[in-house]
Amino acid sequence: MEGLAITREKKQELVADYLEQVSRAKLIIITDYRGLTVKQFQELRRTLAPLQASFQVTKNTLLKRALSEAGKPIPEELLAGTTAVSYCFGEIPAIAKAMGDFARTSNILQIKGGLLGNQIITAEGVRALADLPPREVLLARVVGGLQAPISGLVTVLSGPLRGLLNVLEARRRQLEEPAAA
Repeated sequence: MEGLAITREKKQELVADYLEQVSRAKLIIITDYRGLTVKQFQELRRTLAPLQASFQVTKNTLLKRALSEAGKPIPEELLAGTTAVSYCFGEIPAIAKAMGDFARTSNILQIKGGLLGNQIITAEGVRALADLPPREVLLARVVGGLQAPISGLVTVLSGPLRGLLNVLEARRRQLEEPAAA
C-alpha cells in the first residue's frame, strides 16, 4: 500500500473499516511487518482467526484518523514506517502469546507495542500480557482468594460454639453418672 495513490473514497472506506475494528478491539497490537512473505501473512492470519483476532496492513495516517475519531490515544512513535495491526476481540493473553510466538519464530515480525483499551503499551507490555494465565484461571484465583478468608472466619466463629457444646456434653455426662450409680 505504501507509495500507491488511493482515491478519497477508498481512504474513507479504509478509515471506516479501521474505526469499526478499533472501536471493537480489546487490544490492538502494532507491528512492523517488513520482510514477511505472503505465506507468512496467511499463516499468522490462520493462527489468529480461531482466537478472534485479525491481522492487516494499515496506512498510518488513516489509522491515526480512525483512532482520533474513536477517542483513543494516538501512539505516534509506534505508527512510523511499515505497519500491520492485529485487532484482538478474544482472549487477550492467548492472542498476545500467539503474536509473540510468531514474532520469535519468524525473526522478521517486530512487535512495536499497542493499545490496551485507552492505554498505550510497549512491546514489553504486550509480552507481559502473553504471560498472563487464561481468564478461567484468573477467575479461579479470585474466587479462591475470596473463599479462604470466609472459610477461616467460619472456623474461628465455630470454635467457641464447639467449646460450649463440649462443656454442655461433659456436664450432661456428669449429671447422668450419679443417677446411674
